[in-house]
Amino acid sequence: MTTTRLRAAAAAAALSLGLGAGFGAAPAAAQEKTEFRVAWSIYVGWMPWGYLEDSGIMDTWAEKYGIDVEIVQINDYVESINQYTAGAFDGVSATNMDALSIPAGSGVDTTALIVGDYSNGNDAIIRKGEGGLEDLAGKPVHLVELSVSHYLLARALDSVGLSERDLDGVVNTSDADMIAAYQTDDVQAVVTWNPLVSAILEQPGATKLYDSSDIPGEIIDIMWVNTETLAANPDFGKALAGAWYEVMGLMAAGDEEALTAMAEASGTDLAGYQAQLASTEMFHDPADAVAFTSDPALPETMVAVAAFLFDKGILGEGAPSADFVGVAYPDGSVTGDPNNVRLRYDTTYMQMAADGAL
Repeated sequence: MTTTRLRAAAAAAALSLGLGAGFGAAPAAAQEKTEFRVAWSIYVGWMPWGYLEDSGIMDTWAEKYGIDVEIVQINDYVESINQYTAGAFDGVSATNMDALSIPAGSGVDTTALIVGDYSNGNDAIIRKGEGGLEDLAGKPVHLVELSVSHYLLARALDSVGLSERDLDGVVNTSDADMIAAYQTDDVQAVVTWNPLVSAILEQPGATKLYDSSDIPGEIIDIMWVNTETLAANPDFGKALAGAWYEVMGLMAAGDEEALTAMAEASGTDLAGYQAQLASTEMFHDPADAVAFTSDPALPETMVAVAAFLFDKGILGEGAPSADFVGVAYPDGSVTGDPNNVRLRYDTTYMQMAADGAL
């Protein structure tokens, strides 16, 4: 599988779409409607969205609520978020970091409808030969710059008292070129994600120094929707949640037909897909998703993510501090600016699924 789960800095691209003005202004109230579009891109935890569309499960749930929901695969991950930010879609699959930097940082009020999973080993730092994280000092590190790989590196270096300044720089390298780059003599260390991690670790002498299981719950994969659209059309949220958790039930039961379809759609086989799922903490049970989203650790994570984004200059155009964007949580608390809340974690629809109320 060649994944497009790029964690690139695309806030500038979103702003170029004319979304940079009026950060503090509330979005125009959305209208009731019956047709919705949701974008997703290839990644192990997001393959259920493609299966929802192809299997007809999404249609069944949409019809239950008298609406139509189109699930659209976008080959470029960043482009899918940009299109959502521009209003072409009502929802999009994205990480917590990218939702904060792109739509929320661009002033688009966005809600976490379904917290699907977190990376639990899918993202990793790998070097050639023996040594630890401390030995990265003075060496260049190749990664997709301003991505969750960059964030993972920052967290790893901090754990041993180092920072990016202690390296011989980071070298921006696309995921498409990562394996080939690793095989050259000039590259000593890389940070990337699965399935590239698995492929690189098969190389002789490759050593994994750190992975996302060392920071569990910080790289989160979520289905985000436009807050105003959701408020005006709660049946949209109910249909998406109902369809998603029907597929989660199939996955939890080990439904081979469903899992094989997802594997093939992602360009691998069943064994390959299951290997990726092993390093992905999927929330098959909506109650587990509710508990994770309500945990006090989540605000701490988002504060760290905001600090990283601000440090890299991608939290929003002209952001005066890491508190520029307000992030709201299920208990009503807010991190960042309470007068500029543009990202919201809401357990309403996941709780409805847990209660069997959909």
